[in-house]
Amino acid sequence: MILKNLITTGVFTSLLFAAFAFVQVDQTSENELHSASEDHGFAVLELFTSEGCSSCPPADDLMGQIEKKYKNEPVYILSYHVDYWNRLGWKDRFSTPENSQRQQQYSRMLGSQVYTPQLIVNGKTEFVGSDHNAVESAIQKAMFISKNTKVELSARASQNEINVQYKTNSTDPKHTLVINLVEKQSSTQVAQGENEGRHLQHWQIVHKQNKIQGNTIQDGASTFLLPEHFSPDNWEIIAFIQNTKTGEILGSAKTDLK
Repeated sequence: MILKNLITTGVFTSLLFAAFAFVQVDQTSENELHSASEDHGFAVLELFTSEGCSSCPPADDLMGQIEKKYKNEPVYILSYHVDYWNRLGWKDRFSTPENSQRQQQYSRMLGSQVYTPQLIVNGKTEFVGSDHNAVESAIQKAMFISKNTKVELSARASQNEINVQYKTNSTDPKHTLVINLVEKQSSTQVAQGENEGRHLQHWQIVHKQNKIQGNTIQDGASTFLLPEHFSPDNWEIIAFIQNTKTGEILGSAKTDLK
């Protein structure tokens, strides 16, 4: 754009200074904690799934599509593999009793049934996880009405463990900071059970979950043991603040591992 004569030298100098300042902020931001802004909405999608459930692969695939579509937006996907399908012939290697217990807790808080694939958005809304229209609608609604309580994260992997540093502005004793160790993508060749013979793709798999309560929720550190076959490019940390009484998720953020 050609500068008109009406623009004075002083204004031009100010514009140059502002541009320089913007570049400086952009450069320094890479060294800061990854954070979620309070001014924007967010959506935390918690999928309860299993390799032993024939209805689950479409939901797993949908989460992969959603993850790709909303990669640069505050949409956080967490896939919890439950263990109660293991008795039917195939043991899901990602399943844990803790994941099943978390689903049971939601059942009590939301008055919902326990089933797979079940998707819960921001701890408040639940529906069948393979319903594409319902997922998109829930994301848009959550992004519009939610206000993201500040969560800041950084994470670094060492030889034996992953260290997570966090900061929040939550002071409510009913709030819990839930920190998740997440594998971004994996797959399994299923040999038995309802999905026998299928090669299943998985996204955003929760391996471990640490919960922080009390005064330490505002500022502190949490650690995970380094997983087997660990590759930092395929892992990340997702954390959220949750009201333990209602189940509502009030803020979330994620960070890659260095």
